[in-house]
Amino acid sequence: AGSLAANAVLTAGASIDANPEVAAARAKVEQAQLDLSRTVIRAPIDGVVAKRNVQIGQRVAAGSPVMQVVPIGAAYVDANFKEGQLRKVKIGQPVELEADLYGGSVKYHGKVAGLSGGTGAAFALIPAQNATGNWIKVVQRLPVRVAIDPTDLKAHPLRVGLSMKATIDTRG
Repeated sequence: AGSLAANAVLTAGASIDANPEVAAARAKVEQAQLDLSRTVIRAPIDGVVAKRNVQIGQRVAAGSPVMQVVPIGAAYVDANFKEGQLRKVKIGQPVELEADLYGGSVKYHGKVAGLSGGTGAAFALIPAQNATGNWIKVVQRLPVRVAIDPTDLKAHPLRVGLSMKATIDTRG
């Protein structure tokens, strides 16, 4: 009975907003809303999740990678051409592409966006050892970046790592 009287004296004339229990409950609600807002992850680009590193309910530290998003609306192809095939290749030339996924019935259109600064062998983790003493020339391949027309990608979506055949129109 004494604690009831003491509580009555402490809360007499105080508004509900000033009640310490109400303030504590309000703080818990605000913390829950903040925790809920932190469960939503927004990607900076449109795309498809290619690799997920977390599971539902798992807590993650700030800055840790949780997934890889591939922008399928702005895809490109790195076509590896033999060095002798690149004599007339220039940036901006039209390219016709055919994906193994869809076969010859679907054609993609693109443009040469750039040529790599070196061959695939030059940037390999373990470079080929061709020093056998017989001096046989090994033809190198150079990646050519081809930007694919977004309307073609919308009609026939692609995924990372697919095989394609690229034909560059070098007449222009």
